[in-house]
Amino acid sequence: MKKIIRTLIAAFGLAAGVVHAAGDEAISWDRAPKQTTDLASLQNGAKLFVNYCLNCHSAAFMRFNRLRDIGLTEQQIKDNLLFTTDKVGETMKAAIDPKQAKEWFGANPPDLTLIARSRAGHGGTGADYLYTFLRSFYRDDTKATGWNNLVFPSVGMPHALWQLQGERHPVFEEHESHGHKTRVFKGWEQATPGSMTPLQFDENIADLVNYLQWMGEPGQNTRRRVGVWVLIFLGLLTLTTWRLHAAYWKDVK
Repeated sequence: MKKIIRTLIAAFGLAAGVVHAAGDEAISWDRAPKQTTDLASLQNGAKLFVNYCLNCHSAAFMRFNRLRDIGLTEQQIKDNLLFTTDKVGETMKAAIDPKQAKEWFGANPPDLTLIARSRAGHGGTGADYLYTFLRSFYRDDTKATGWNNLVFPSVGMPHALWQLQGERHPVFEEHESHGHKTRVFKGWEQATPGSMTPLQFDENIADLVNYLQWMGEPGQNTRRRVGVWVLIFLGLLTLTTWRLHAAYWKDVK
C-alpha cells in the first residue's frame, strides 16, 4: 500500500511539473535527430554519457560490455569508458553516493536506462523532450543549484554541460490581453561562451540523446531489420499461397 501511495505522489508531482511547464513561459519541444543507426553518433553519445551523466545518474539495466553493439571493442571500453574500479561486465552505476545526492539535490537522481522511453508526451517523443531539455538550461541565482530550465521549471538538476554550452539567458516578449500579461519565449541570449559553438553543442546533445534512446532498447535496430525481412517473407508466402490456391481450384466449378 505504501508503494502505491508513493507512486501516486510521484505521478502527481510529475503532472504538476508538466502543468507548470505548460504555462506562459513554456517552449515547444524541438525534434531530435533520429540517428540510432549511426555508430559514430552513438559512440560519442556513450562517451558524453559516461563523462557527464554517470557521475550522478545510473543506468542500472545497461552493462558496459553491451557497448560492443555500437562498434566499440572491449579494450576501447576499458580504456575510455570505465572507471578504475569498474569491470566491463558490470552495469553502469553512478559515482555519487545516494545519501550525498539526496542531501545535495533533495532526491537521488533517477536511473536513465529507460529515460528516453518514459518521457514521451503530447509535445513529442521522449527523445524530443530530452533534446530540448538538455539545451534549455539557464543561469538562475535564485535556485539552489544556480540553474533553471524552461522545459522543467525549478528542476533540481544543475547544468552538467554548462562548460560546453556556456551561460545563456532566455529572452521573452510580453503580451497583454484583456488586462492579463503573458510572457512568450522568443529565443536565447548568449552571456558567456562555452568550449563549443552553439551548433557543435546541439550536435553533441543530439549524439547523447541518440545514445539514451538506443540504451532504452539496444535491440531496436536488429528488431527493425528482422521485421523488414519478416514482412518480405510473409508477402512472398502470401503470393505463393494465392497462386497455389488458384492452380488447385482452376478446374473446380
